[in-house]
Amino acid sequence: MAAYGAEQRVRLPAVRTGWVTQTFVHWPFPPEAVRALLPAELAVDEYGGTVWVGLTPFVMADVRPPGVPAALPGLPTFAETNLRTYVRHRDGRDGLWFLSIEVAFLPMPAARVIGAPYHPGTLGVSTDGDTVSYAGARGSGDASYRLVVRRGDPIEPAERDVWLVSRRRAYTRRLGMLWETPVDHEPWPPAGAAVEVLEETLTAAAGLPAPLGEPVAHFSEGVRHVRLGLPRPCGRARRAVEGG
Repeated sequence: MAAYGAEQRVRLPAVRTGWVTQTFVHWPFPPEAVRALLPAELAVDEYGGTVWVGLTPFVMADVRPPGVPAALPGLPTFAETNLRTYVRHRDGRDGLWFLSIEVAFLPMPAARVIGAPYHPGTLGVSTDGDTVSYAGARGSGDASYRLVVRRGDPIEPAERDVWLVSRRRAYTRRLGMLWETPVDHEPWPPAGAAVEVLEETLTAAAGLPAPLGEPVAHFSEGVRHVRLGLPRPCGRARRAVEGG
């Protein structure tokens, strides 16, 4: 995105991947409802006095350790869908807090060791011309979604558009500690999107009430050079990250 610069560089990634065919659907929610779902170390991050929650389905492509080329045949590629909100640590650093992560790849829930809320299930992504369809059902049977969007033309993002997608770290909580995972990738190539179908129970399963307004949607073909750093307890030396 035009006004979207890297806040940090992950010099020693633990994982390299691509995030492609991604849609961002955001709703405004009551601040107190979102705040109740956060750990004490994190505060809701607002834009223009509004608290946002995002549903972001995509394809995680060519997942590999550092040093392995993306062109290597047989690398894992699978659908994932995140329900997330925007937070700020008490040290002032912003990031993401995941309310749930739906995934169609059985090894991924191992990341629960640092508190990532992974839920294995059946997910699908398909395209037909300008129409992109996403669907998923949690293996436990307690949440599902169906989203159909019509992708539009590329856009020059406004400030709010940049704010909604620009986060370079994710926070999780496990074993009495807050963890952070740094993320580095090229800017998103943004396009408009129109929601044609949206049926979901993920927000209710996360403990959220009804949103305060209609969804705001964006589409992106994606980013191919994602570098995920090692998760670490907040406050430890950031040896793997160089400030940008």
